[in-house]
Amino acid sequence: MKLTINKLSFNYTSFPVLRDVNFAVDVGEVLGIVGPNGSGKSTLLRCINRILKTKQNTVLVDGKDISGINLKELSKIMGYVPQSSNSTFPFTVFDVVLMGRKPYIHWSLGERDYAIVADTLAFLGIGELAMRHFNELSGGEQQKVIVARALSQEPQILLLDEPTSSLDIKHQLEILCILKSLAQTKNCSVILSMHDLNLASRFSDRLLMLKKGSIFAVGTPESVLTEENIESVYGVKARVTDSVIGKPQVTPLISEFNGIRDLKLPAEIAAKS
Repeated sequence: MKLTINKLSFNYTSFPVLRDVNFAVDVGEVLGIVGPNGSGKSTLLRCINRILKTKQNTVLVDGKDISGINLKELSKIMGYVPQSSNSTFPFTVFDVVLMGRKPYIHWSLGERDYAIVADTLAFLGIGELAMRHFNELSGGEQQKVIVARALSQEPQILLLDEPTSSLDIKHQLEILCILKSLAQTKNCSVILSMHDLNLASRFSDRLLMLKKGSIFAVGTPESVLTEENIESVYGVKARVTDSVIGKPQVTPLISEFNGIRDLKLPAEIAAKS
């Protein structure tokens, strides 16, 4: 399914967060959304999956306005992974992933529901965690389980809000390799917001760069992650070079970050240092 965003704007009360956002995502594509804190990345994802209400004809799936699709049917089309999904209840991993089958359940669970959960756990390499309690897992394991829950919805569009935040480098790479493989093997469009520009460059087919709620640049990582764009959007000078795999590699030039020279310690702390 092709996702099209048409002149999407959103305000929190009277404060504008997104302004005239336009882009499209093709089947099997990984689109990375980057930008500073407060640029509207998370809000954009929540508008796309209708957690936040927007005007009609702003979010289209295969040309159809999602505002005309009931939430149960929309859940079969779109899966969403929030920034954090902490649970203090002792649900097993299998039960957490099974919750993703809710849009398909009428009266009771069927064999297909259990089979899809088992297959999804196997696809993510966490089948051995099935009977473990979710709240006893590590952060990286929990993130895989939440991704598994979204995948068990069998979505054709998967939205993820900073899926690698708070993860170590091994778990970051595992999650992103899984998402890349998902897009390539299951024809699922993947849209994820990220702070790490180098990971976004490595795993995204295209990047969308936001600045103050508007699209500053959109295109291939090579066209978006330029030294000029990074300085204009983030206010940081950086060196952009080719990595060993041919994707842009961003290295901030700390010595030229003006903010560091302007920092001053409070008098009471400076006196002790």
